Amino acid sequence: MSKRDFYDVLGVDKGASDDDIKKAYRKLARQYHPDVNKASDAETKFKEVKEAYDVLSDDQKRSTYDQYGHIDPNQGMGGNAQDFGGFGDIFDMFFGGGGQQRRNPNAPQRGSDLQYTMTIEFKEAIFGKELDITIPRTETCDTCHGSGAKAGTKPESCTVCKGSGQQEVVQNTAFGRIVNRRVCSACNGQGAIIKDKCNTCNGAGKVKKQRKIHVKIPAGVDEGAQLRVSGEGEGGTKGGPAGDLFIVIRVKAHEFFERDGDDVYCEVPLTFAQAALGDEIEIPTLTEKVKLKIPSGTQTGTYFRLKGKGVPRLRGYGQGDQHVKVVVVTPTSLSDQDEHHESIFDRMKKAFRGD
Repeated sequence: MSKRDFYDVLGVDKGASDDDIKKAYRKLARQYHPDVNKASDAETKFKEVKEAYDVLSDDQKRSTYDQYGHIDPNQGMGGNAQDFGGFGDIFDMFFGGGGQQRRNPNAPQRGSDLQYTMTIEFKEAIFGKELDITIPRTETCDTCHGSGAKAGTKPESCTVCKGSGQQEVVQNTAFGRIVNRRVCSACNGQGAIIKDKCNTCNGAGKVKKQRKIHVKIPAGVDEGAQLRVSGEGEGGTKGGPAGDLFIVIRVKAHEFFERDGDDVYCEVPLTFAQAALGDEIEIPTLTEKVKLKIPSGTQTGTYFRLKGKGVPRLRGYGQGDQHVKVVVVTPTSLSDQDEHHESIFDRMKKAFRGD
């Protein structure tokens, strides 16, 4: 059976660039690779694609092929298994297999990070807080010091995988040498076998414990902030360092104040007379009561700014501002609107008390 034209095999024109040829080859090699495509003719097509690429990707071979085609005896298309290469190596190139650097199972490994969600009051977020929290985590076993072996013994190197944690199964085929790697069944990828297990951790090298940690919540922290406590995560293995603890902050809503970044907002009621004639009223802030001058003719919905009465800036100096929205209360029969105004008065009273 005569061979197909190599350009037709890859689906490219004779003037195709090196990049075009390489892209076409990668696409077809992935499509027909025997480890992926189980069709009966996949292996044959894969070999055909590889042979075409071997010629067209080499400038000298391509030039000879363009002049003489398949009949030239020096074109180097003999199908030699060594030139063809192993399916395993090609599969690694496309699918990220054994060509990658393998992790040493006996090397120290860092512990996992932990996340803890903490809910705090509105003003605790504003002014900061210190407290102790208790978290469950795994720690290195004190009895065996993380080895998992009984006192006076130690893990032995796995004789099956020679301490690598992986087994290799090699097959020699007409198309190359296939190497399959899998987790060692004897040691479960650990590279060592513990014959006499530690009575405390049962060979795990780690134990579950309740850990009390002192935490400082900085002033100005906001909803959704994450605080990192270095080294307070899960314990490492093989002598590796512990992970970190990340504390996610949730902040309860306040009845009177609302926060937007470093600024706070609030609503205060005014009588019709105060709005029309002007007045000086007391306003609760996050830390104290201050006087606010209301000019005559003030309309409902007007905002006043109290500079520097907001939230302490988390990374920097100074504080945000407090924005006061005035709501003019008009005397009418009791209605939903009047109930809303009464609720404003109630919230303001609680703010004056420091609630």
